[in-house]
Amino acid sequence: MASSHTGALQPARTVEELKELRALTGNADGAQRVCWTDTWAQAREWMRGKLAQLPVEVIVDEAGNQWATLRGTSERELLIGGHIDSVPNGGWLDGCLNVLAGLEVMRRVAAEGTPPVTLRLVDWADEEGARFGRSLIGSSACSGTLDPDDLRVLRDRDGVMMPDALRAHGVELERMRESHKQLKNAAAYLELHIEQGPVLEGLDLPLGVVLGTFGVERHRITWRGQAAHAGSTPMDRRRDALAGAAKLALELREIARRVGDGGVCTSGGVVCKPGIVTSVVETAEQLLDQRHLSAEKLAALLGQAQEASERFAQEEQIAVEWERLWHIHPILFNDELIAMADESIREVAGRSHRLPSGPLHDAAEVARIGIPTVMLFVQSLRGLSHTKLEDTREEHIRQSVEALDRLTSRAMAWMA
Repeated sequence: MASSHTGALQPARTVEELKELRALTGNADGAQRVCWTDTWAQAREWMRGKLAQLPVEVIVDEAGNQWATLRGTSERELLIGGHIDSVPNGGWLDGCLNVLAGLEVMRRVAAEGTPPVTLRLVDWADEEGARFGRSLIGSSACSGTLDPDDLRVLRDRDGVMMPDALRAHGVELERMRESHKQLKNAAAYLELHIEQGPVLEGLDLPLGVVLGTFGVERHRITWRGQAAHAGSTPMDRRRDALAGAAKLALELREIARRVGDGGVCTSGGVVCKPGIVTSVVETAEQLLDQRHLSAEKLAALLGQAQEASERFAQEEQIAVEWERLWHIHPILFNDELIAMADESIREVAGRSHRLPSGPLHDAAEVARIGIPTVMLFVQSLRGLSHTKLEDTREEHIRQSVEALDRLTSRAMAWMA
């Protein structure tokens, strides 16, 4: 089936266009396509120039998402998604590989005439959340899960309010959720992304299939003890708030190991007060992030951490309080599309591997409202991302484009 594509598909062109975009919108420190900036808008304009060579309709919706539509014989739509925005000083592949690989697939499909279903390429706005601290803006507005009031109070480090920045790029906060109509005929969604982690490289595999995105539990844990002089307070008389945080930070490793199946726990920061070397710590605020693909096991991670915190509080004669900062359920991708993705990768690379995604992606917003979704991962060297050191072998990039192309054909046949 897929061998007929090789004449029209040019995966090497994707590599060259990635380099072209890097030269246009990056500098010595890396990619600078932060959303709602002139450099991001320049990247969008460059992309529209590429799309102008195809028989597609290009629009920007109410949330700032850019859509290219290749009409098919059916109104049912297969979406290929990505994001051209980057973090400051970012890598040359994160996000834009998704869009440019989708562009190449769209070229191949268009060259063969009218497809059996409508094919759409979407460049989601502000996946990274780099300027205002809120990620998945465009895709969550389109899915209907975004509360515009959450954005109203956000400001960047220069004091610019988010509604003003949006307006400068033609987006009105109050109308963002109207973009949901773009998903009216969506029947399946595909996304290719660099892994951003070390799993595939460790297995010496170029490509993998993503099972879904982790659920997340994020909490602030406040430990309360008693400030006391560091020189005159005996060790056995101290009520040291930091001791509870330290014990929990180490216990989290054991909790993740016990629960198993790839779950992770991170003590991402501890702020101590009074925070001077001559005082026992009175208050320690600890940030905890826990992730798992299983809702049941995510609950187990949280429950065991809470139980351990109570135990450590008793041991240290201190108090502990928990405050939930954020929670999202695990999002599982479509079994049939996973099987198609697996087969496509095996045809291209010989072997495949199924793995969860720790980071969230726009695909999660699409999947959570019931649209069948799957992602492909391509190996990241040293597991690095969100840095100018981010890299993937060019051979693997070419293979990822070919795998996405084969998956697209399978998905279109499945939908038709």
